[in-house]
Amino acid sequence: MITLNNNRSTCPVSTALEIVGDQWSIIIIRDLFLQRVSFKDFRSAPENISTNILTDRLHKLLRYKLIAFQLHPTNKKIKQYYLTEAGLELYPLIYELSMWSKTHLKMEFHPLSEAWYKSIEGIPREEIIQNEIQSYKDFKEKLLSKSNQSQLYN
Repeated sequence: MITLNNNRSTCPVSTALEIVGDQWSIIIIRDLFLQRVSFKDFRSAPENISTNILTDRLHKLLRYKLIAFQLHPTNKKIKQYYLTEAGLELYPLIYELSMWSKTHLKMEFHPLSEAWYKSIEGIPREEIIQNEIQSYKDFKEKLLSKSNQSQLYN
């Protein structure tokens, strides 16, 4: 459980938005589902987040235990971030935002998004969410197995 001090509201929606409601936090969480794991990976995303904002949001997500990290097995200067269980449970939100955008926004989407939309056509929502979460869990297991488990930082 996440402990909050001095939150502005007792509303669950308002309080959740205090944690993940800014655009950059949710983009980092999306990027983790896309198997981006390092600071450099996040910086290379199309949204072009600045280094100071990225550092701030990573610290925030670590503080709320939505992400954790391990040191890269061969380069201890590189942190490899991954989603915790609490972070993983945000996938349905990412999915719903993506589907809302597809339905309501008239724009050209990134080719990866277009390919993903095409790949999920006709698949029930619950199955897509379950498959994406399992896919991330499999990726995370491989990521963590490449390193000494004592090097994990929560």
